[in-house]
Parts: sequence; C-alpha cells; structure tokens
Amino acid sequence: MATEQGTKEERVQSLAALCAEKNSIDPALYPLHNVQRGLRDKDGNGVKAGLTKISTIVSSTMVDGQKQSCPGVLRYRGIDIKEITGGFLTASRFGFEEVAYLLLFGDLPAPAQLEDFQSTLAEMRHLPPHFVRDVIMKAPRQDMMNVLSRSVLTLAAYDRQCDDTSVLNVLRQSLQLISVFPLLAIYGYHSYNHYECDDSLYIHKPDPGISCAENTLRLLRPDKNYSALEAKILDLALVLHMEHGGGNNSTFTTHVVSSSGTDTYSVIASALGSLKGPKHGGANIKVVQMFDDLRQTVRDLQDEDEVSAYLTALLEKQAFDHKGLIYGMGHAVYSISDPRADIFKSFTEQLATEKNCKEEFDLYSMVERLAPRIIGQRRRIYKGVSANVDFYSGFVYRILGIPAELFTPMFAIARIVGWSAHRLEELINQDKIIRPAYQSVMENRNYTAMGER
Repeated sequence: MATEQGTKEERVQSLAALCAEKNSIDPALYPLHNVQRGLRDKDGNGVKAGLTKISTIVSSTMVDGQKQSCPGVLRYRGIDIKEITGGFLTASRFGFEEVAYLLLFGDLPAPAQLEDFQSTLAEMRHLPPHFVRDVIMKAPRQDMMNVLSRSVLTLAAYDRQCDDTSVLNVLRQSLQLISVFPLLAIYGYHSYNHYECDDSLYIHKPDPGISCAENTLRLLRPDKNYSALEAKILDLALVLHMEHGGGNNSTFTTHVVSSSGTDTYSVIASALGSLKGPKHGGANIKVVQMFDDLRQTVRDLQDEDEVSAYLTALLEKQAFDHKGLIYGMGHAVYSISDPRADIFKSFTEQLATEKNCKEEFDLYSMVERLAPRIIGQRRRIYKGVSANVDFYSGFVYRILGIPAELFTPMFAIARIVGWSAHRLEELINQDKIIRPAYQSVMENRNYTAMGER
C-alpha cells in the first residue's frame, strides 16, 4: 500500500540516489593519494600482489630502457602454450587431462602418469546419490553460474573433511571438482531446459573411457553423438581457458579467499561469482549478442563501410548496449596479439567450414580486422588492441550447439584447473591473509543527536 512517503519502489529509488551521491569519490583523489585504480598503474600494468610458478604472460619487452609491446606469449609452467597445444594436436591426443596434470603438478606427465591421472579423474566423475534429483533439479534457473555455485556449496555438506586445508585433502577436493564440473553445469542446464522451457529432460551418465571434452558433448546432446573435430576443438578451447596468470579477477579471488583459511568449496564458489561478470568470463556472451545485433542492424554484411559504421556507433554508445565497447577486442594485458586467439582462430575456421558457417566466420574476421583501426581513431589507448580469446569462443560454442546459458560455465569447466593450482600454491607458500589498504578520504565529523538532525 502506498503511503505519504511513496511506494516501496519509490522509497528504494530515493535511497539508491542518496547512496550513489554519498558514495561518490572524486576521481582526482586517486592519483593524489597514489592509489592504483583496479590495482593497475597509469600504463595499465598490474600491481604486483604475489609470486607464482603456474603460468607466465608476456606482452611487452624492454628495449634500450623503453617498454615496447610485443606479440603476446602465454606459458603454462614455463612452456609456451603454442608448443603445448601443438604437441597434443600433432599427436592426435586430447589435451585437457595432460595440461591439467602439468598445471597441478609442475611437469608434463609421462605416459604411465597420464594414464593414472585420467583413471583418477574418471573414478571421481560422479555425484553423490540423488544429488541431481535433490539439489540440481529442485530449483532450476537460467543462470547456470549461480546454479554451479549453489551446487558447489551444497557438495560441501557431503564432504566430512570439508574444512581440512591440508594439501592432501585440498588436492582430493580439487580433483573431485575438476571431474564433476561438466556434470554440474550440463545437468543444471538440462533441468532448466526441462522445467522452465518445457523441453525434454536428458540426464546421461559420463563415460569413464573418454576425455573431458568428449564427455561434455556426450552429456549435453540428446543422442550423445559428436564428431572428432567437434571434440578436438572443444578440448582445445578448454586448454586455452584453463589458466591465465594469478592476476585475473577470478584467480586473484581464489588467492584472496584461500588466504583467509576457508574451505575449498567456499573458495571455488567465490571464484565462480567473479567469473560470472561480463567483464570477465561473461564476455563471450556479449560478443555473440553484439554480432546478433550487428546482423539485425547492418543491411549488407559484406560491405566494410557499413560494418565500420556500426563499429563506430558501438564506440559512440549509439548501438547494441550503449556501453561504448566492441566486445572481444582488447585485453587487460595483451596488446599486439592474444596467443590463445591466434591458436583458436585457425581451428575455428575449420569448424565453421564443417558446419556450413563460413560466411559468419568471415564476418568475425572482418570485424577483427576493422575494429583495431576504428578504436585507435576514437580512443586514447596506451597500447595496441587485438582480438582476445573470447572473440571467437562464443562463436565456436554456438556452432557446437552449446546454448548461451552454458558459455560461461564452459569457461569454468576449464578454469577450475587453474583455480585449483593457485589455491594449492597459496596454501603451500603463504600463511598470511591478503589485506590491502584503502585510503579513507572522508572528513571527520561529530555525532549529531536525533533531535538535531
């Protein structure tokens, strides 16, 4: 019921406006107090917050004392990602399990070690009895990342050693989560698709004799079928998304929350919450939505002038979501190139050709070529701009028949490996809670009695 003070909605709107006003901080105060916004300096370099052996990102070199951008390099445990992917692709192996072993244990596995590791993951690829019925199906929702978080937190109730932070126990928990993430995500989607979208319900059991990528497609599809190229490219996508330095938002979250001494399930749920954001793991969805809008807006998709005009409208906040962004272009670290996008692009073209989506791939390629020039003309940028891995990943997921609700969970299925490696690294090397400082810019005031306000 409305009151003299307005409806509930009006009161909340008024409070929101007050909140925004009273919490606004003058941007000029940040450099005045030498505060690096976003933990990045004025040149976009991350503030060093820790040490890691897990992965290395290179985007610049020093030449005659001057920093110069260079083609991006990503190394897992010191090994170039291009060599790693080239190794298993040339040998026609699936790479997920092999690279997961590398990230967790520091070295590439020998054949016997890989076989044992694959068997361990396969044996752990199951959920507690009735978990799907009692947890996943009880509250189906479209937001699969929240479904994943809820499922992970509920798994804690089934673990009698939930709070044990010994390396042995955390490794056990990590391997279990790596194994079941595809099940949690895909069963969550099928439950939503059935109960909320009135479609058929499919709950397939994983096959212990096949890879993570193959099982992911098998669990997702009603007929369990997939082509060799489809499984190969999904496996590649998982490897490329598996890890990306300790400073990305969700991995930094993993370090911060782990440093408090809390349990593995709470840490991974926190990382999932970070990854869900459209500035992080949700970026590939925005790329696909942007291209959908482009196709609806531009009459001739082969006309570079028309496409350029649309990209310009994006930057000027006159198209799509009016945020002023060309999604999938640019990266917090890379400038000249993202090595993951370089690897992914050629295989994306192969898949697009197999799936009769070559024209759409050509449109992506055109935007990738045009966007850096247009951004450079209209933005003050301190480094180059290139396509990042998310530019193509959403397109690949779509032509693989993966629904948009699962785009970010696919990222999580891969990144759970990196999170696990970083959690173990934090627990092994640190015994100090992460607590950076915030400078207060609020002036001191006296308390005012109620009758005097």
